[in-house]
Amino acid sequence: MGEKTLSELKKDYLEIQEKYSLPDFQEFNQDFQIEKIAEYETDILIREVRKFVAEKLSNYMKFIEMIINPLNAPMSIFSLIKSLGQSDKKKLSEIYEKLVKNEIEIVELDLNFSEEKEVEYIKNSYNLWKEIKKDLLEIIETIKKNWDNDSKKGEAGYFG
Repeated sequence: MGEKTLSELKKDYLEIQEKYSLPDFQEFNQDFQIEKIAEYETDILIREVRKFVAEKLSNYMKFIEMIINPLNAPMSIFSLIKSLGQSDKKKLSEIYEKLVKNEIEIVELDLNFSEEKEVEYIKNSYNLWKEIKKDLLEIIETIKKNWDNDSKKGEAGYFG
């Protein structure tokens, strides 16, 4: 990725940002790494932006799904689950429902392209991200705080 390509992306993004009142490139890039779009050639920038947003939200949906339904989850997930209280689990379930609805919109957009709907998805998803990011950070803090407590309890109770 050359500097010229990134600057062209910023210029192209600025055009659609102004046309559709999208978030600032820098701010959007911090959360969704859209600068990576510069590595691809595209005639439809708005669709590529949407794909980056969708990919990130999809990854979080899958992570939360492992926590709330750990059937085939890695062992590390079970440690996370033990460190969460009921209110955290409830909040994760609520976030998960929102992300599933978002996922359905992604499928619709993949099946039926519309520039206006792509923009609407990006705006709605950005607002959703700002909302759930705060909740997720609180849950991560709970996990970190309780993680140390759980590991200390385990050390004290095990003598071989």
